[in-house]
Amino acid sequence: MIARLILSTVAVGITAYFMDSVTIEPWWVTVIVAVVLGFINSAIRPIIKLLSLPITVLTLGLFAFVINGLMVLLCAWLIKGFTVDSLGAAILFSIILAIVNWVLNLMFSKE
Repeated sequence: MIARLILSTVAVGITAYFMDSVTIEPWWVTVIVAVVLGFINSAIRPIIKLLSLPITVLTLGLFAFVINGLMVLLCAWLIKGFTVDSLGAAILFSIILAIVNWVLNLMFSKE
């Protein structure tokens, strides 16, 4: 569990570093962002995905990107020190974060 938290924190930090429209200051807020984003993705996102299922089907799944971006914006609203400029930046942040998380998990997974 600690290893996943460390990997998520590193992924959030790397993603924010490469995006001018996302800022995380001071550095330790990155840990809080990783924890809160993990909680939001495990507790709130499934409910939102279920409620938005009709529009997700109509858009052939593309609305899922909007949901991910909205979850990032919710995280930014909850945490002082984590700012995201727009919904577009939040969607891009979520896409890049997923890719960085995937690469880090490939590099450091024990299986």
